Amino acid sequence: MHYRNYETINLFMEFTFLPKANFKNRTFAHYSIKSYYAVKENKVYRNSGFYFIGKNADSVEKLLGSFKRGHAFEMLENAKAELIRSLKNDNNIIPEVIFCDASFDIAEIKSFRQYLNNDPVLSSIPFILDGSGSPEKELNYYRRNKILDEIVFLNNFHEKSIFGKIQFLKKVKSSQVEFNQNRELKSSTPVQYILKRGFDITVSLTILILLSPLFLLIALAVKLESRGPVFYISKRAGKGYKIFDFYKFRTMEIGADEKINDFSHLNLYNDGPSNGPVFIKINNDPRITRVGSFLRNTSLDELPQLLNVLLGDMSVVGNRPLPLYEAETLTTDEWAKRFMAPAGITGLWQIKKRGKEDMSAEERINLDIDYADNYNFVYDLWIMAQTPSALIQKTNA
Repeated sequence: MHYRNYETINLFMEFTFLPKANFKNRTFAHYSIKSYYAVKENKVYRNSGFYFIGKNADSVEKLLGSFKRGHAFEMLENAKAELIRSLKNDNNIIPEVIFCDASFDIAEIKSFRQYLNNDPVLSSIPFILDGSGSPEKELNYYRRNKILDEIVFLNNFHEKSIFGKIQFLKKVKSSQVEFNQNRELKSSTPVQYILKRGFDITVSLTILILLSPLFLLIALAVKLESRGPVFYISKRAGKGYKIFDFYKFRTMEIGADEKINDFSHLNLYNDGPSNGPVFIKINNDPRITRVGSFLRNTSLDELPQLLNVLLGDMSVVGNRPLPLYEAETLTTDEWAKRFMAPAGITGLWQIKKRGKEDMSAEERINLDIDYADNYNFVYDLWIMAQTPSALIQKTNA
C-alpha cells in the first residue's frame, strides 16, 4: 500500500506455531518475526502479509511458506469483521493482498469487493481469486465483469509468479492517486490536455475514415490465410498502469502467446542484466504468418491502434503500452516513472533507436523516462516531425 508520507519501523513479535495436522477446516493465523507500519493522517496501519478466505488448507499452507505472515478465514464476513476492527484501531495490520476461494457465491464475492472499493484504505489492496478447481465458465464470468483484480491457481503455486502479480497489482491500484499528487509538468495543464486530446481525436478519426477500405482488405487477407480472429487483442499497461485492450491486426498463428517460452532463446534482449527490465523481442519469429510478415514489414498491423487513440486509451505520441508480463517487471520507483506519460503509437525511443538491434531494454526505458519528464504538445509535434510515417510505426512491441 502506498502512502505519501510514511516511516518504516521494525517490530518484533513471537511466532505463533501451528500444528500442521490440524490445518483442515480451521481458522488460524501465522505471524512473522518482522512487520512494518505506515503513518497517515495520525492513523497507524501496518501493511503486511495476506488474508485467505476459504477452507482450502492446502492453499493456505503454500502461502504460509512464502509470506512472512498471514490470516485465514472460513467466511467472507469473518474477514470483513477483522478489516473493520483493524481500521478502527491504531497500530493494526492491513493485508498486502487478499485471496478468496472461488467456492463462495458470486454475489457474496461481489459484495465483499464493493466493501473494499468503498474504503479509501482497503481499495488499494489487491483482491485475488483462487480459481483452483473452478469451472472455466465461472472464471470467465469473473473476468468479463472485472469483479476481481486477478485470478490465480494456488494448486499450481509458483512463488515468483504470485509475488510478481501482487507487486504489479499494488502498483496499479495505488499509482493513480500517486501520479495525480506528484504530476505537475506543463503537459498536465488543462490547455495542454485539450490540445493533445483534440489532436488525437482529429487525427485518429480522420485516418480511420480514410483508410476504412484498406481495413476491409487486410481483414479479408488475414481470414483467408488462417483461421482465427482478424484482430489480435491483448491486455496492455498504459499511463498510470491503466490496463486496456490493445488492438492490432493478427500477424501470428493461433496460440502464439502460449509458445513464447519455446522461442525464448531467440529473444534479442537475452543478453541484458538479469536484474533489469524484462522485454521480449524475437528476431525472425517463426510464429508469424506470411500475411502477418507483410503487415509487419509495412507496419499496417499497427493501424487498429488508432481505435485505442480514439477511445482515449492511447495518444498518437507517447510511450509504448507494455504487455503485462513486461509491465510487472517495471514497478520499482526507478522504472515506474515511464508510466507517468501517456501510452502512444510513436514516441521518443522510436526516433532515437528505431531499427537498431543493439538497443537494450534499459535504453528504451530511459528514453521513455526522458519523455515522461518533458512531454507537452509542442514536444509531441517535434517527435512527429522527426518520425517517418509518424502515425504508423513498425515495432514488435
